[in-house]
Amino acid sequence: MDFTGKRALVTGAAGGIGGAITSLLRATGAQVAVADVNLDGIAAEAVFPGDLTDHGYADTLPATAAEALGGLDILVNNAGIMRRGKVTDSSDEDFDLSVAVNVKAPFTLCRAAIPIMAANGGGVIVNTASCWGVHPGPEHAVYCMTKAAIASLTQCMGRDHAHQGIRINAVCPNEVDTPMLRTGFEFRGFDPKTAIADLGKTVPLGRIAEPEDIAEAVLFLASDHARYMCGALLEINGGKSVA
Repeated sequence: MDFTGKRALVTGAAGGIGGAITSLLRATGAQVAVADVNLDGIAAEAVFPGDLTDHGYADTLPATAAEALGGLDILVNNAGIMRRGKVTDSSDEDFDLSVAVNVKAPFTLCRAAIPIMAANGGGVIVNTASCWGVHPGPEHAVYCMTKAAIASLTQCMGRDHAHQGIRINAVCPNEVDTPMLRTGFEFRGFDPKTAIADLGKTVPLGRIAEPEDIAEAVLFLASDHARYMCGALLEINGGKSVA
């Protein structure tokens, strides 16, 4: 895939998946603007640290990135958080923050980016949803709800804006070996290395995903190879269904 001359904005760029997406886009020729709370050490053509729960930051980010890069061809809404638990174990803060990051931020970014892309003849948006949003699993009520929302929003926007030359799709990963996953295991008292190895035994392909597995799927959706895909939810699960 060749992204020479393309201008991309990636949110959640400091995370495992976001970092892999950013690196791969730049390696294939794209100019990349990155966004996250802390972007120390992240290599990119433009760096915009900030909090996506700040509406003013999120609402102006696509225009700011477009100004810095000379345009905006690709938006990757990758930022996200995971709060575990049943509804009865979930706090108002769990709900509010999850909705703010996983739903409102990508909604706001898409709303701001679409007119920019339309004015330039089109573009591509790739959202990070989850298998858990398409097939809800146990004890992740708020997370599943928010990822279902972004999956549905992707399908709606894909249909609504295809006529403007804007393709909008989503990747839906299952478990991925990221710092967020490892931190979650540590928080619950598990050794991350052992837990990830055990989790890999539950996957038909024999391992959980690496960030690069998801990044390559994102780049596929952003490329002309996916030129007839619109409003699609691409599951990347190694053959494993949600438990």
